Amino acid sequence: MLVSGGYPEAYEKGAVISGLENVSDSLLFHAGTALKDGAVVTSGGRVIAVTSIDADYRKAIKKSYQNIEKLSFNRMNFRTDIGFDL
Repeated sequence: MLVSGGYPEAYEKGAVISGLENVSDSLLFHAGTALKDGAVVTSGGRVIAVTSIDADYRKAIKKSYQNIEKLSFNRMNFRTDIGFDL
Protein backbone atom coordinates (compact mmCIF):
# COMPACT_ATOMS: atom_id res chain seq x y z
CA MET A 1 0.00 0.00 0.00
CA LEU A 2 1.45 3.32 -1.08
CA VAL A 3 0.53 6.14 1.29
CA SER A 4 0.82 9.91 1.27
CA GLY A 5 3.49 11.57 3.37
CA GLY A 6 2.14 12.31 6.84
CA TYR A 7 -0.42 9.47 6.78
CA PRO A 8 -2.18 8.44 9.04
CA GLU A 9 -2.26 11.96 10.42
CA ALA A 10 -2.25 15.07 8.22
CA TYR A 11 -1.23 14.20 4.66
CA GLU A 12 -0.79 15.94 1.34
CA LYS A 13 -3.32 15.85 -1.47
CA GLY A 14 -2.81 16.70 -5.13
CA ALA A 15 0.63 15.17 -5.72
CA VAL A 16 0.96 13.90 -9.30
CA ILE A 17 1.52 10.13 -9.48
CA SER A 18 3.99 9.11 -12.17
CA GLY A 19 4.98 5.72 -13.57
CA LEU A 20 1.53 4.09 -13.64
CA GLU A 21 2.02 3.16 -17.29
CA ASN A 22 5.25 1.30 -16.42
CA VAL A 23 3.66 -1.23 -14.06
CA SER A 24 3.36 -4.80 -15.37
CA ASP A 25 2.31 -8.12 -13.84
CA SER A 26 0.61 -6.37 -10.90
CA LEU A 27 -2.83 -4.95 -10.25
CA LEU A 28 -3.15 -1.39 -9.03
CA PHE A 29 -6.11 -0.71 -6.77
CA HIS A 30 -6.72 3.03 -6.56
CA ALA A 31 -7.92 4.04 -3.10
CA GLY A 32 -6.96 7.69 -2.60
CA THR A 33 -6.51 8.96 -6.15
CA ALA A 34 -8.30 11.45 -8.36
CA LEU A 35 -8.03 12.86 -11.87
CA LYS A 36 -6.99 16.50 -12.05
CA ASP A 37 -6.29 18.21 -15.38
CA GLY A 38 -5.72 14.79 -17.00
CA ALA A 39 -3.24 13.58 -14.37
CA VAL A 40 -3.73 11.01 -11.63
CA VAL A 41 -3.09 12.70 -8.27
CA THR A 42 -3.23 11.74 -4.62
CA SER A 43 -6.48 12.51 -2.83
CA GLY A 44 -6.24 10.41 0.34
CA GLY A 45 -3.88 8.88 2.84
CA ARG A 46 -3.97 5.36 1.43
CA VAL A 47 -3.26 5.98 -2.23
CA ILE A 48 -2.67 2.77 -4.23
CA ALA A 49 -2.44 -0.92 -3.35
CA VAL A 50 0.02 -2.80 -5.56
CA THR A 51 -1.07 -6.44 -5.73
CA SER A 52 0.68 -9.34 -7.48
CA ILE A 53 -0.14 -13.01 -7.95
CA ASP A 54 2.25 -15.92 -8.41
CA ALA A 55 2.39 -19.62 -7.49
CA ASP A 56 4.97 -18.72 -4.82
CA TYR A 57 4.04 -15.87 -2.44
CA ARG A 58 7.67 -14.73 -2.26
CA LYS A 59 7.70 -14.18 -6.03
CA ALA A 60 4.42 -12.28 -5.79
CA ILE A 61 5.82 -10.00 -3.08
CA LYS A 62 8.95 -9.42 -5.17
CA LYS A 63 6.82 -8.41 -8.19
CA SER A 64 4.88 -5.93 -6.07
CA TYR A 65 8.03 -4.27 -4.74
CA GLN A 66 9.60 -4.17 -8.21
CA ASN A 67 6.52 -2.35 -9.50
CA ILE A 68 6.45 0.01 -6.52
CA GLU A 69 9.92 1.14 -7.62
CA LYS A 70 8.38 2.27 -10.93
CA LEU A 71 5.90 4.59 -9.19
CA SER A 72 6.50 7.94 -7.57
CA PHE A 73 4.80 10.93 -6.05
CA ASN A 74 5.89 13.59 -3.60
CA ARG A 75 6.41 12.12 -0.10
CA MET A 76 5.39 8.58 -1.18
CA ASN A 77 5.76 6.03 1.60
CA PHE A 78 5.24 2.27 1.89
CA ARG A 79 6.10 -0.49 4.32
CA THR A 80 8.65 -3.14 3.40
CA ASP A 81 7.57 -5.80 5.92
CA ILE A 82 4.13 -6.70 4.51
CA GLY A 83 3.49 -10.32 3.52
CA PHE A 84 6.58 -11.90 5.05
CA ASP A 85 4.63 -13.41 7.95
CA LEU A 86 2.72 -15.80 5.65
